[in-house]
Amino acid sequence: MADRLLLDVAYGRRPADRIITGGTLVNVLTGETYPADVAISGTRIAAVGDLPEALRGPDTEIIDARGGYLVPGLIDGHLHIECSKLSVTSFADLVVPLGTTSVVSGLDQILVVDGLPGVRSFLDESKNTGMRIWWGAPAKAPYTVPESTVGHTFGPEQHAEAHTWPECVGVWETVQEMVEHGDPAVMDALDLAERHRLPVFGCAPLSDARRIGGLAAAGVRLDHESYSHEEMLEKLRLGMYGIVRESSVAHFLDENIQVVAKVGARRVAFCTDDVHAADVLAGGHMDKLVRMAVKAGVDPVTAIQMATINCAEMYRIDHLVGSIAPGRFADVLIVDSLEDFRVREVVAGGALVARGGTMITPTAPPERGAVRPLPVREVTADDLVLRAPEGASQVTVLTMNMTPEQVFVRKRRDVTLPVTGGLVEPSVAEDALLVTVVERYGKTGNMPVAMVSGMGLRKGAIATSAAPDDNNIICVGASRADMAVAINAVVAAGGGQAVVVDGEVAALLPLPVGGIVSDLPAAEMAAAETRLDDLARELGCALPAPLMYLFFLSITAIPDYAITDLGLVDCVALDVIDPIISEA
Repeated sequence: MADRLLLDVAYGRRPADRIITGGTLVNVLTGETYPADVAISGTRIAAVGDLPEALRGPDTEIIDARGGYLVPGLIDGHLHIECSKLSVTSFADLVVPLGTTSVVSGLDQILVVDGLPGVRSFLDESKNTGMRIWWGAPAKAPYTVPESTVGHTFGPEQHAEAHTWPECVGVWETVQEMVEHGDPAVMDALDLAERHRLPVFGCAPLSDARRIGGLAAAGVRLDHESYSHEEMLEKLRLGMYGIVRESSVAHFLDENIQVVAKVGARRVAFCTDDVHAADVLAGGHMDKLVRMAVKAGVDPVTAIQMATINCAEMYRIDHLVGSIAPGRFADVLIVDSLEDFRVREVVAGGALVARGGTMITPTAPPERGAVRPLPVREVTADDLVLRAPEGASQVTVLTMNMTPEQVFVRKRRDVTLPVTGGLVEPSVAEDALLVTVVERYGKTGNMPVAMVSGMGLRKGAIATSAAPDDNNIICVGASRADMAVAINAVVAAGGGQAVVVDGEVAALLPLPVGGIVSDLPAAEMAAAETRLDDLARELGCALPAPLMYLFFLSITAIPDYAITDLGLVDCVALDVIDPIISEA
């Protein structure tokens, strides 16, 4: 139903609720900049340009842009909000003052923890913030192959309901292996999406022309996972939209922005994918990506288009967001320089909500229930064992090797280790640490053990229950006893992250909302993150973000190896394998 009050303002029949005046409009629809005022009715833009005097009534609020540029609210084209460990409210209070007024997210972590009711609660929570969540219903949950244990799965039956939700804008994170090998649940989800006229979003890292062509043929509209600009160019050439990613740990903007110089930016947008609070506080969010693009040689208006209208168009939400035009939500930024691009003030949903990098009034989170321990029995060192074949004195073990250069990619590294009492113990000298995933939902009690290299711990253990794609507890350690203490601390807190040394919990970050996020303000979260990571570095970890790198170990969608509650997974063969290769 048309908004009659909005139309009355648009046609000049009644005064606007607010008018932004004294600014230069960045018209991302045409690429022009020119003086214009913006009239707002409720949460929507009613008129733009040289406004008639009839729109200025006695109760009309005037927002003076004081010569600044008027820019549409920025859109993060692919974001796992929960990876920030901040609740929706806390995350919004962090990024809205920086100009991010819309995010596209699958909310897949709360989905596997609490099901559709959990997603609904997060979407409802966002309505009280200045940040809109455009929800992509995950192609399948969990994404892990073989399927790991989660609190709630998500398949065609849930898609049928989810596609009716007004926030649902498509099918999220459609992993290329699931399309290529015809996963039945994913194929059904794609059929439903076509029937409901919803676009499909891909997840195709390290892909080649054959696989990209297959995804395009399946109807995958866009992708955010290009490891080179050549890979992104191939996706563009074969009909897909490309999203340039610059996360807290996966830095691809400088590489992928090269595609703009080759073919232009018309089908290219930005995303951050995974960010942590300290990184955003230090450098910014989507505003940072605009600045980086400009520094790389992209025209400022073009960079702004990539962060606004380009993203809105590829997700088919450009009639609602992405530009300053009648009928769109009144999400307007005031900036003093397009080249430097620092957000001075933010109007979101028609209201002035932020100034000078902070919310004018911080948002209050919803009431939460009492914190409960996770349904996991007490873990001991004797539970965390890697058994050797009977009678073996030495074995060769496959370790998942992590490197700072390619954060997600875990390559095979073979290490020969002695056997003590029938067990393969971690070896600091050989850079072979134990890793386990503890099933946290009280369904199986699984806690398989494998080995990882590259974490660098010389002693102690680190653990997290915030761990996409299934949010089971991941723990890496140089000591089985310390690993047990870390896991038990996370369980008792109802979820969280922990660093343990010599049997003592050196630091604990509780994540009581679903065991994955917290209502802590961003600055307090950043301090807690820094404390955890600094302790991990003191223990020898040389990776840039130790606790964040930890939770990537369970992602099976990216080669070559991962670990879930089922065990060590060969991500190419898509099967569980034995970490012990042979007797040495």
